[in-house]
Amino acid sequence: MKYAIVDYRTSEEEICNLKKLGCEVLACPPSSILYEAVCGHPDMLLHIFDEKNIIVHKDMDTNFISSLKALDFNVTFSKNSLSSTYPYDIILNSVNLPNLFVHNIKYTDPKLLEMVNPKKLIDVKQGYTKCSTALVTKNAVMTSDKTIAKALLKENIEVLFLPPGDIVLPGLDYGFIGGCCGLIDEHSLAFFGNLDYYAYGDIVLQFLEKHNIKPIYLKEGKLTDRGSLLIIETCKLKP
Repeated sequence: MKYAIVDYRTSEEEICNLKKLGCEVLACPPSSILYEAVCGHPDMLLHIFDEKNIIVHKDMDTNFISSLKALDFNVTFSKNSLSSTYPYDIILNSVNLPNLFVHNIKYTDPKLLEMVNPKKLIDVKQGYTKCSTALVTKNAVMTSDKTIAKALLKENIEVLFLPPGDIVLPGLDYGFIGGCCGLIDEHSLAFFGNLDYYAYGDIVLQFLEKHNIKPIYLKEGKLTDRGSLLIIETCKLKP
């Protein structure tokens, strides 16, 4: 079964389209600690480690935890609590590649660092690492952050650098490329919005075509940063 974890404010249109793609949608409950614009963003509140393991912030809603456990996910709690102020709101906002873990390591939650061992740690200045980075394949990403781009190029990851801006994030000036999309499978990248309305849509489409990735639009209009589309696919575990 495939599950899509989304911000609780995701529109009915987007949810309906995710269901058409075969996803069961799980609405991520908000944190009262974070400011309104990002309070329900999954990439701030949890981190999917692999097909069975999810780490969540330690004060996550208990009903949501029960739902995850009922689906046979192993749920780990962060050691630290989120804070409303940077950099203590970024403890889980990281990029997890097959052999690399990318984040501002100084502020990564210690429990998450335990889980990613022995992957190579890539330390970057940008704390909102996942917000700023869209995974395209295991060897290709898009980002609007120069420090992330520079660090990943050194690791032989192909990078499409996109200027910041032209992505909607209600309550803030603009959102980020990583926050407005997520891989549905190894050949499909779904967007909260349509690249036809994005200033850099043409170069994104060229990059996706190069890597044999099909764009899927969950709604019409401008790209919207909803804190990433997090997909996890698993089967019921045997007793």
